[in-house]
Amino acid sequence: MGRRPWGWCLGLSTALLYGSLSLFVSILHNVFLLYYVETFVSVYKIDKLSFWVGETVFLIWNSLNDPLFGWLSDRSFLASTQSGPQISGPEVVLQRLRALSRSGPLFALSFLAFWVAWARPSLQFLLCLCLYDGFLTVVDLNHNALLADLAVSAQARALLNFHSSLFSALGSLSVFLSYCFWDKEDFGAFRLFCMSLAAVSVLGFATVSRLLRVRFQAEVGLRKGQDEGQVLKELVIGQGPMVPQERPVTLGEYLRQLSRHRNFMWFTSMNLVQVFHCHFNSNFFPLFLEHLLSDRISASTGSFLLGVSYIAPHLNNLYFLTLCQRFGVYQVIRWLFLLKLGLSVAMLLAGADHIYLLCIFIASNRVFTEGTCKLLNLVISDLVDEDYVLNRRQQAASALLFGMVALVTKPGQTFAPLIGTWLLCVYTGYDIFERDPLSDAVAVTVVSGPATASMPLRQGCFYLLVLVPITCALLQLLAWSRFTLHGRRLQGIKAQRQDVQQGPPLDVKAI
Repeated sequence: MGRRPWGWCLGLSTALLYGSLSLFVSILHNVFLLYYVETFVSVYKIDKLSFWVGETVFLIWNSLNDPLFGWLSDRSFLASTQSGPQISGPEVVLQRLRALSRSGPLFALSFLAFWVAWARPSLQFLLCLCLYDGFLTVVDLNHNALLADLAVSAQARALLNFHSSLFSALGSLSVFLSYCFWDKEDFGAFRLFCMSLAAVSVLGFATVSRLLRVRFQAEVGLRKGQDEGQVLKELVIGQGPMVPQERPVTLGEYLRQLSRHRNFMWFTSMNLVQVFHCHFNSNFFPLFLEHLLSDRISASTGSFLLGVSYIAPHLNNLYFLTLCQRFGVYQVIRWLFLLKLGLSVAMLLAGADHIYLLCIFIASNRVFTEGTCKLLNLVISDLVDEDYVLNRRQQAASALLFGMVALVTKPGQTFAPLIGTWLLCVYTGYDIFERDPLSDAVAVTVVSGPATASMPLRQGCFYLLVLVPITCALLQLLAWSRFTLHGRRLQGIKAQRQDVQQGPPLDVKAI
């Protein structure tokens, strides 16, 4: 009786419900990425020292909270022994969904704390970043872990990722709307807009997580009365022990196992650069529009470029996923790195005076870079499978592995604004933190004055725009060439996880 009002949800696609969770993250997170630096610098007038201190503390917290929350989430899976009670696949999913139902609304509420001045800018900046990232981490870890827990086959995971990208694209519409409300001189309308987004996110997380929990509670009930092979016909969840384990896996032992996981090391090296580049594009997109294009394109064109750069990556990913099914994720990501390198070199040779080429490059640079990010969760899910097989785990430690990836790669999120502002200041002498009225007047003169006076700042922004992706692409191609979890090896790993209960495991080294 208690589940009857929710009975209609059992007919909905699990992939559809899973993907819709991305909507309630993206409508908030895209606005956060685009405006949080500008808000504290231009609206709250934070000083440079406080900004750097806040970003440094955030760097430490941002890196450590992912493996911390991942360990808290998955330690019960690593501690389950052969002789102890077995944790079923639906129970793993239920645990993820309970975490999402709690942390999702809190994540939305922490988003609101940015847009109202309630403390000194330095203190508010630090507390807001840490609170927001803490709840975002719990949401991301559990949502990404579901990708590995719900499906093993590449086709099933691509279907889940397809729906996630589709809803992320819908969520990116908030960027289009935000441009209409953003005014750093009159911040009231933007605050109301952010409150509306947070309300939608709270309601969405509460509803969708409840719908999914109803479904999997029904699956757990079926498991109690039926054989394991008769449940979860829609989903493919790798279960069962590979070999008996006599004792729990400690955190130190897990870290030693991970340090011997070569593909994990090469992937995180590549992904560190990717995270840096993605956040560099997000943080400095308004700056590039202002100093490279603002006097040559209309405000509506700038708004269009901004919106397209946030929506197109998700739509593009729908096409990339079809390519992944045909050629493999590894090959598609490699092509995207080569494309990023080729476009950046072409733009460098063309120069900053080709306005239409510059518009296309600014948008496409972010589109293809973000498009690559959307595919990386598929690679991490494959690493979950390899970790499961190599270390003969009872259950795949999905959230923990996603957290360990973030431990290594999240510093790129903090390095992006710090290195970007430092390079801009060193190369052009332009300091975005300068508050002196005379300096502001000089800055305006530099931007709007004669062409000869505007060259240093404009040219500096241009070189920053093209040389950063060239450097990132070269480093990523180097690391990606050493990554071996693709082709026959990947097929062998997946076959072992899917057929784990049908016989003894194969020798991984022979794959």
